[in-house]
Amino acid sequence: MAFNIESKVEELLKPIIINLGYDLYDVIYEKEGKDYYLRIFIDKPEGIDINDCEKVNNEINDILDEADYIKEQYFLEVSSPGIERTLRKEKHFLSQIGNEIRIKLFKPIDKQKELIGILTEYNKEEITIKVDEKTIKINSKDIANAKTIFNW
Repeated sequence: MAFNIESKVEELLKPIIINLGYDLYDVIYEKEGKDYYLRIFIDKPEGIDINDCEKVNNEINDILDEADYIKEQYFLEVSSPGIERTLRKEKHFLSQIGNEIRIKLFKPIDKQKELIGILTEYNKEEITIKVDEKTIKINSKDIANAKTIFNW
């Protein structure tokens, strides 16, 4: 259900957000405790500030209400994807080829449930990372979470 809502909302909002001068990085609809959240992540090359979030929020609020995709009461949050970004979609992984990422796994590989390495290949079924001198292929279904790494 959440995935269907996310894709509908993304399709609805993407042209509006692009027209405002931003990239729609991701849409996440989830329940936390008793509350539902619709999280819209926006980006632009020079970064996102609170004014950007407010501008997008004001522009999309009524549009979401009119579309009425979400029947439950929810909180709308508009924010930046952050410095260390969650990788969920094909476009996210493809943009990170050649960069260091952190993978958390559902089940261990070589007794490790977390791997840090350079993303060398991606397709829908698996990713390939290079950890030290070792190449590791990971089935996409085994990935609990993937994120970019920002080295301070």
